[in-house]
Amino acid sequence: MESEAPVGGMQANGGSSVDCDTSSTAANVNAAPTSSGIDLRSIINPWAWFNPAQLDPRVVDLIYWRNVKKTGVVFGGIMVILLSLAYLSLISVVSYTSLALLSGTITFRVYKNIMQAVQKSQDGHPFKDILEMDTNLPEDKVHEATDVIVRQINSTVTELKRLFLVEDLVDSVKFGCLLWCLTYLGAWFNGLTLVILAVVALFSLPKVYEQNQAQIDQYVGLVRTQVNDIMSKVKAALPIGSKEKAQ
Repeated sequence: MESEAPVGGMQANGGSSVDCDTSSTAANVNAAPTSSGIDLRSIINPWAWFNPAQLDPRVVDLIYWRNVKKTGVVFGGIMVILLSLAYLSLISVVSYTSLALLSGTITFRVYKNIMQAVQKSQDGHPFKDILEMDTNLPEDKVHEATDVIVRQINSTVTELKRLFLVEDLVDSVKFGCLLWCLTYLGAWFNGLTLVILAVVALFSLPKVYEQNQAQIDQYVGLVRTQVNDIMSKVKAALPIGSKEKAQ
C-alpha cells in the first residue's frame, strides 16, 4: 500500500486555495510510531487511518482485520454497548455490564476454589496474574496525550476565530455552507447514531480503501479536480478575500 494518505485537507492558515496535496498531509504527521506507544498526533489526523505506516501496529491489526477473531470481539463489544445506549440510559448500561462482569468473575472464582478443594491443589487465586499486573497510567504518556490535546484545541480555536471573524471571505463562506449542511445532518441523526456510524466506518473504510486503493484514488482525483475548479471560479467571483490579503 502506498504511504500517501488518500485525501488531503484545506489550507489551515487563511488561504482560499483548496489544492488537495496528499504530500502536505503526510508531512504534518510523524513517521510510523515506535513500538513504545501509539502516536497520538497520527490518530488525531483523520487521513492517517488510511495509511498503516502512520499508525501503531496494534491499531493496524485491529482496524484492518489482520486478526479477524480479535477485531470481531472488539468491534462486536463496542457495537453492543453503543446499541444498548440507544435503548437504555448510561447508568443502566454501566450497571448491567458491571453486574454481568462481576457475576462472571465470582462464578469463576467459586468454581476454581471448588476444583482446588476436590483436586487438593494449590493453584492460588485464579486472577493472580491480573491482580499483579501494573495498571497505573504512565506519566510520560499522560503528559504526551495532554500536550497533543492542548495543541489541537489551540489550533481549533485559532481556526474558528479566523473563520467567524471573516479573515478570509471565501473560507468563511465555505464554513457557512458546512454549518448549513450540518443542520440537515442534525435533523436526520442524533449524536449516538453518528458515533455508531463513525465506529462502523472506522472498522470498514480503511480495509475497503486498502483493497481498492487504485480505483478510489482515481475517483478522488477527479472529484478533487472538479472542486478546485469550482473554488477557483468562486474566488474569481468574490475577489474581496484576495484584496484583503493583498493589503
